[in-house]
Amino acid sequence: MTHAAPSRAALVAVSHGTSNPEGQRLVTQLAHRVREAAAAQGRQELIRLGHVDVQQPDVPASLAALPQELAAVVVPLLLSAGFHVNVDLRKDTADLDRPVTVAAALGPDDRLVDLLLRRMQESGVDPARDALIFAAAGSSDSSAVRDCQDMAARLQRRLGRPVQDAYLSFAQPSVKTAVAQARETARGRVVLISYLLAPGYFQNLLQRAGADLVTSSLLPQDSTQAPPELVEIILDRFTAGLAKLSPALQTPL
Repeated sequence: MTHAAPSRAALVAVSHGTSNPEGQRLVTQLAHRVREAAAAQGRQELIRLGHVDVQQPDVPASLAALPQELAAVVVPLLLSAGFHVNVDLRKDTADLDRPVTVAAALGPDDRLVDLLLRRMQESGVDPARDALIFAAAGSSDSSAVRDCQDMAARLQRRLGRPVQDAYLSFAQPSVKTAVAQARETARGRVVLISYLLAPGYFQNLLQRAGADLVTSSLLPQDSTQAPPELVEIILDRFTAGLAKLSPALQTPL
């Protein structure tokens, strides 16, 4: 078997972090699957997992642990480009003694629409009858809200049915407000379509928001396989990051 040459850059996948053991397991499983998929393509990149909050290692520790000769592409395992991407990760990767770039967030991306539709089907959602609410974590960063609105619009176009975006924090409308408003006009069930990566605090909030049905997070509880859509997006974000690093990779580190 012919192997591709190493990129001379590590892929540092960075999740938000969670205290939920199942959420931790699923994100770790996703990182393992990315490593397996890269190897199956003949790619030899070093792949590491770090976190912006709650868990260790954090981003500085993850980067410091890399071999000195490697550059790094930080791939946020975050669904939108909010404060963590635009501020925290930029700060954590500035002025280092190795070339580092921060890749785009996982969304918006049409492959995430495919994954949302699968989670809806698994949960028994009836788009023709149910009132659909696209439920995201929310952010104080307006760019993250725009990313979520973009994803809700993509899902709406795919379904050909109205989809209301709503948020658990900062942005409006709140999930609880959207559920209450949907109750006033809904002929069927009120459904929250979870736009969250993994089980944890925010997914639990969705379960308590008063909807008739809540779809699972993109990484569903008790899953033993990471979704191929997420794996593909992560590797694509890494490849795009390598292109940004290309001049640095052509000179000695």
